[in-house]
Amino acid sequence: MIVRRDDLTGADTLALLELHLRAMHAHSPAGSVFALDPRGLRQPDIEVWSAWAGDRIAGIGALRKLSPGQGEIKSMRTHPDFLRRGVADAILDAIVQRARELGLQRLSLETGSGPAFDPAIAFYRARGFVPGDAFGDYTGSDFNQFFHCSL
Repeated sequence: MIVRRDDLTGADTLALLELHLRAMHAHSPAGSVFALDPRGLRQPDIEVWSAWAGDRIAGIGALRKLSPGQGEIKSMRTHPDFLRRGVADAILDAIVQRARELGLQRLSLETGSGPAFDPAIAFYRARGFVPGDAFGDYTGSDFNQFFHCSL
C-alpha cells in the first residue's frame, strides 16, 4: 500500500470522498456534519492524503493546520473493500509524520456519536487519542465528540 498526497482531482478520490459525505449525513442530525467537501478540502491549510493498493483507492484522510502547534484530522475514510487491512493506520501514520514535520504538538478531531461512529472512536482511542473539550470553531453538543493526542 502506498500513501501519498492527493490533489483531489482524481475520480476515485472524489468518489470515496462523496461516499464519506453521504455516510456522515445519513448518520448525523441536521447541522451536525462538519465533513468537508472537495472545495472545503482544497484550502491552503489542509493537506489530503490517499492510500492506494495498486491502482485502487483504499482510503483518504486530511490534516488541517489550525495553529502553529495544533492540527486537526479531517475526512478519514477507508474504502469498504479495504476495511480492516491497515488502511487507516497507514493514513494516520502519514498524517502524524507530517504533523511532526510541521512542528505540531497536538492533533485533534471531531466525530459523532452512535453505532456508525463507534469503529472510528475505537480506532482513535487505540492510537492514543483521548476525549476532550471542543476546539477551534467547534461547539460541543449531545452528538459530537472531540478527541486529542499529544505528539
